[in-house]
Amino acid sequence: MNQEVTNTTTPEAVSPLRERRFLVLLTYRICAILSYQIVAVTVGWHVYEITGNPFSLGLIGLAEVLPYFCIAPFAGYLVDHLSRRKLGAMACLGLTATALALFCFSKDWLPFKGIWPIYAAIALTGTVRAFLSPVYNALFAHILPREQFARGTGIGSVVFQIGLVTGPALGGLLVAWSGKSVAYGVAASFAFIALVVIGSLKNVVEPMASARRAPIFASIGEGLRFVFSNQIMLAAISLDMFSVLLGGVVAMLPAFVSDILHYGPEGLGILRAAPALGSILAGLWLARHPLQQNAGRVLLIAVAIFGFCSIAFGLSRYFWLSAVILLIYGVCDGVSVVIRSTIMQLVTPDEMRGRVSSINGIFIGSSNELGAFYAGSMARLLGLVSAIIFGGIMTLCVVGITARKAPHLRRLNLRDLQ
Repeated sequence: MNQEVTNTTTPEAVSPLRERRFLVLLTYRICAILSYQIVAVTVGWHVYEITGNPFSLGLIGLAEVLPYFCIAPFAGYLVDHLSRRKLGAMACLGLTATALALFCFSKDWLPFKGIWPIYAAIALTGTVRAFLSPVYNALFAHILPREQFARGTGIGSVVFQIGLVTGPALGGLLVAWSGKSVAYGVAASFAFIALVVIGSLKNVVEPMASARRAPIFASIGEGLRFVFSNQIMLAAISLDMFSVLLGGVVAMLPAFVSDILHYGPEGLGILRAAPALGSILAGLWLARHPLQQNAGRVLLIAVAIFGFCSIAFGLSRYFWLSAVILLIYGVCDGVSVVIRSTIMQLVTPDEMRGRVSSINGIFIGSSNELGAFYAGSMARLLGLVSAIIFGGIMTLCVVGITARKAPHLRRLNLRDLQ
């Protein structure tokens, strides 16, 4: 007797990697990340070679961050109202132009002298970077079904972290072995590949033509009101922002490695890599075992452990113990990033994905930059070790306040949002 065989595979059990368009989107993301990370490392070496002044290195970050913050709200608006593929391609074209301009400058093929042309090129990088994440997030939501958002976010987080780890390492190796010009040329090649890849993406939903009539400032305000009126999203973003702002230890690693652990640059490299490795491991696990139940509780626990890791790191006097602590620290940060990103994808209406992604980028970007400034200020006020421990304690306070003030986040199950 013949029996009918039925396919009982649920949508969430299917790997997002079987979707060709998702692979194309991931290629776009990692190539763009590698491009601007290689440029960032090479420019730092280039500028210091010219000036010999550490303050000039700080101006590189300022030259990139200021345009990013100014452009990000408008980038989100454009992503919600224009072709995402074309905006992504234009952003990649900007990255390509930046790297090529720096390549020509390093060869003395341009009439400009000094370091200000380099800062101008980095400002262009900051401008076009404001489009990269909103484009990725908007296309992500139209390529994958909602049931695969959790798995897809985990995979995307792994790709992002791999880019952040590999890009600076590759840039440093290229500068050491082949020189600045080759490094800039490789960065331009990665950006051009990203441009070609995003341009080849087919069968994606683009904004309706009627949406283009929305007033720009009213539309940006609508995105802000949505984020601030949604308790789950606002609590998740704020928790991530304040935990990194108050409990981040990465900015203090050079001083801690030198003054407390008494290691050299090789020790700094290992400790800088440990949190990234932890984040990659967390992303791989969550891509394989996506969270559905008790996601809010897991998020709060992960950030609490993140705070405890900051305290433990401040108390540690053994190098390899510090490395293990930072590995766990990175795992907790990776869990937080994946859950927050999944919440953002599930909660955000399709017509607001660009604006909400830009607002999220401003929150998280400001926490990294301001966190470094905060950590340095507190270290000067309290001392290095006391500042790190105090930051961990403040992170635990933030977790307690969030758990009390945001009961919807505390009781969140991601399955309820699908």
